[in-house]
Amino acid sequence: MRLEKIKNTTTKTHAIRRRSLPEEIAEHLRTLIIEGTLKDGDRIVETELCEALSVSRTPMREAIKALTHEGLIEHLPNRGARVASLTPGEMHQLFQVISALEQLAVELVIAVSKPIDIKRLRAMHDRMAGHHKAGERKEYFALNHQIHLKIVAMSGNPILIETHGNLMIRARHYRYWALADEDRWHEAMAEHDAIMEAMEAGDTERAGSLLKAHVRRTGDVAGSAVQGFAAGG
Repeated sequence: MRLEKIKNTTTKTHAIRRRSLPEEIAEHLRTLIIEGTLKDGDRIVETELCEALSVSRTPMREAIKALTHEGLIEHLPNRGARVASLTPGEMHQLFQVISALEQLAVELVIAVSKPIDIKRLRAMHDRMAGHHKAGERKEYFALNHQIHLKIVAMSGNPILIETHGNLMIRARHYRYWALADEDRWHEAMAEHDAIMEAMEAGDTERAGSLLKAHVRRTGDVAGSAVQGFAAGG
């Protein structure tokens, strides 16, 4: 049953106490969505989630409201709240925009960043590579997500950072699904290696084109996964 899966996921991460803040509950729900415990189109049953996470309905409702604002949960007429889903076309559009934003970001980073900033990014990259080598997918993904956010943050453009951050919330679980494909995981690591090398070389055009292609490729793989789930496979 789904309730047992949610309880098990809670045990594997951390138990949510009765006095947890709505933000903590929202973060836990994000994890359930990202890792696929709550799948696209799944109904959001407050009573079930409250029981599984041992919280009351008031903070749960606040958490659901926050995720609705983020676009992770949607309310449909006569159907209640459900995990939001994207069509393949919408998926393409989402990653098309994210790829363009990250291309712009990395080009700005190369123009304005100091050598120490690139060295710090390299350190994050090397830790991510270590997780890849060890087969630690969850740890890899968590650091990978931070690296994408870090590159955009290094641009120093507040509007770019905010816009990208909002879209990455919607895209995060689809990016996680893309890495479930073993071949894509290895391919993505190789792409990150090339992006890092281009940034260290100060090659603005190459870094931008590589990062844009990397994000687009992830979107394509995620879109194929969505189609597979819709087809029941």
